[in-house]
Amino acid sequence: MKLHEYQAKEILAKYGIPVPPGKVAYTPEEAKKIATEIGKTVVIKAQVHVGGRGKAGGVKLARDPNEAYEVAKRILGMNIKGLTVKKVLVAEAADIAKEYYAGLIQDRASQRVVMMVSKEGGVDIEEVAREKPEAIVKYPIDPHTGLRPFEARQIVIDAGLEGNLNKLADVLVKLYRAYAGVDAFLAEINPLVVTAEGQVIAVDAKIDLDDNGLFRHPDLAELREVEAEHPLEIEALKYGFAYVKLDGNIGVLGNGAGLVMYTLDLVNRVGGKPANFLDIGGGAKADVVENALKLIAKDPDVEGIFINIFGGITRADEVAKGVIRVLEAGVLKVPVVMRVAGTAEEEARKLLEGKPVYMYPTSIEAARAIVAMVEGKK
Repeated sequence: MKLHEYQAKEILAKYGIPVPPGKVAYTPEEAKKIATEIGKTVVIKAQVHVGGRGKAGGVKLARDPNEAYEVAKRILGMNIKGLTVKKVLVAEAADIAKEYYAGLIQDRASQRVVMMVSKEGGVDIEEVAREKPEAIVKYPIDPHTGLRPFEARQIVIDAGLEGNLNKLADVLVKLYRAYAGVDAFLAEINPLVVTAEGQVIAVDAKIDLDDNGLFRHPDLAELREVEAEHPLEIEALKYGFAYVKLDGNIGVLGNGAGLVMYTLDLVNRVGGKPANFLDIGGGAKADVVENALKLIAKDPDVEGIFINIFGGITRADEVAKGVIRVLEAGVLKVPVVMRVAGTAEEEARKLLEGKPVYMYPTSIEAARAIVAMVEGKK
């Protein structure tokens, strides 16, 4: 479950992390009023559950209340990656001297929560990881002790952050406490700012909650805004699918969360970018596969589809029947590759003979094929 920036900042503030004063506005008039109350230059930020708001024009400065009114008027109603902006955060602009990144994420390799800190703040951490991986310090945290102050200070030193060592370390410790306290899946401060006066402030924040922990936080569960989530994710809920919209162009369908995660990693490994996570679950029948593929086909970003099935309680021939139904309906307009193995594997292959579906014996071959097709190499 994703939180808006202002909701994430409210959590950080409860744990003692300094955030710029600000309020949410739903109209230009409210934005003007809030800017008047703040009495300084403000930043007006679209509140939608997607990244890249700044690049899309959803983050702007306003020097006075009248300008705040005009800026809010332009941002409210904008469409950012398929989501309509219905509210904006009006917050005091910071006098930025340094911009850093601090984040926490679950790491399957170390089986721990990992703190990531970088001097390269204010930009997408994915870009930093790709272009300057050495600029990111990663520190696995012992779940029994949490992040201790001396460890946080060492992280700050190792990352080469400039500013008050204790203030920066204190924010890292409190960020971990907030992360653990609300059962988060991801928590980021980007940028974590050191001001010209030496203050340390979380200028932007992102928190994604672990849905499995929401029963412990009924107050946070109430913050869920279904209408603010991606339309395809809302539709997927109606079918009971585990579906997450991603930023790529290759649709992914598999049975079992582990297999789907593996497939996403595989697509990335061979140079592609997944457009979604979609797990049809165990024992899926043809109608489930049909609905899942129709859902993927509705995504305008999808330029190719990779179906990866391991037949256990899910019969591969049932999957094939679902694929055939969608093909006959004329819904699939992009290349489709498929890898099947296990229960009713041969039956599935026979059903799909002569159909416009490219079958491959291994997942890696299928992944390479769909990436090549999308890139126009085949």
